[in-house]
Amino acid sequence: MTIIFNDRPIELATPLTLITLLKQLNIEISGSALAVNNTIITSSNWLEYQVQDGDDILLFQAIAGG
Repeated sequence: MTIIFNDRPIELATPLTLITLLKQLNIEISGSALAVNNTIITSSNWLEYQVQDGDDILLFQAIAGG
């Protein structure tokens, strides 16, 4: 299956959760936010969300302003 991660195609052999994908890519998750197909996925759902073929995933640093 193929996904797009930060505008790069990535081939995955098996379905993964978001958290497993991030760990496999050695990505630091502290302070990060994820959008899948233009929808924000809260970090509390990263353990359950199953990455699907064709998903467009964007990882970015969450920042707070005031």
